[in-house]
Amino acid sequence: MANVLWLQGGACSGNTMSFLNAEEPTVVELITDFGLNILWHPTTGLQIGDQVQDLLKDILAGKVQMDILVFEGSIIQGPDNTGTMNLFADRPMKDWIKELSEVAGYVVAIGDCATWGGIPAVPPNPSESTGMQFHKKNKGGFLGPDYVSKGGLPVINIPGCPAHPDWITQILVAISVGRIGDVLIDDYHRPKTFFTDFVQTGCTNVVNFAQKVDGGFGQRGNGCLFYEVGCRGPMTRASCNNILWNRQSSKTRANHPCLGCTEPGFPHHDLMKGSVFKTMNYMGTFPKEVPEGRNKLAYYLEAGFQKVLPTNHRVKEGSK
Repeated sequence: MANVLWLQGGACSGNTMSFLNAEEPTVVELITDFGLNILWHPTTGLQIGDQVQDLLKDILAGKVQMDILVFEGSIIQGPDNTGTMNLFADRPMKDWIKELSEVAGYVVAIGDCATWGGIPAVPPNPSESTGMQFHKKNKGGFLGPDYVSKGGLPVINIPGCPAHPDWITQILVAISVGRIGDVLIDDYHRPKTFFTDFVQTGCTNVVNFAQKVDGGFGQRGNGCLFYEVGCRGPMTRASCNNILWNRQSSKTRANHPCLGCTEPGFPHHDLMKGSVFKTMNYMGTFPKEVPEGRNKLAYYLEAGFQKVLPTNHRVKEGSK
């Protein structure tokens, strides 16, 4: 059995709701089949008021074992590093997290706010928000670059806004059955199981991407959203088109651009005016960012060549 404590920091609750919608395994299966004991959860926790504070104190005193500390939401350090903009159980949340992380078997950060700082960390960042062990792309965050849990691992990051529920439950299962050591993590501490392939992998618009057919919102198979409306599928590592949301669809399958929410740069361009739902271009023509691993000049030449070729409408129709 693994005891799990789930806490929620600033500006986030979507991952809690996502978690409760998990299907493989479900939250019920986590408890009945895999032996997870949820000590407390913001939605399902039975303790209230002083009871929560007593539980946290018992964990710190070693009276209650905490195998997994799950945290969602940004770490709010403001104002002036006091943390008093985010109080929980009569203390700044950041103080609880600092002490709980020292006794946790493993620490799992869920969602962009907990992993990289997310939207609250966008400059000027008046709340002094940051992630657990990263601030945007920079390793460090709240716990520092050298932090490791009692289990010997750094913070395990499961980004997303929100994170896919099955990414969460499957990592919790891996910890609970003693197999987390088999899970490889990348440079940003993301499990490679879910964050190796790009969102573009499995996208139903991939043929339109190859043929450089521009697309717009809402019409499936209408065209690729990378060229006009800022889809970040070719440079975002996530399994959204392989492990579908609700086993049904994904943003790009519904012809909504990928926002790149599993990457540490999210929200990209720091929400600069005109940067959301729009591909940022040089001179109104060349995209400032090209698919991961591609040389810009070579890609521009290839894209220009493809643009002047006739569209293979039969292949395009087959991608719908």
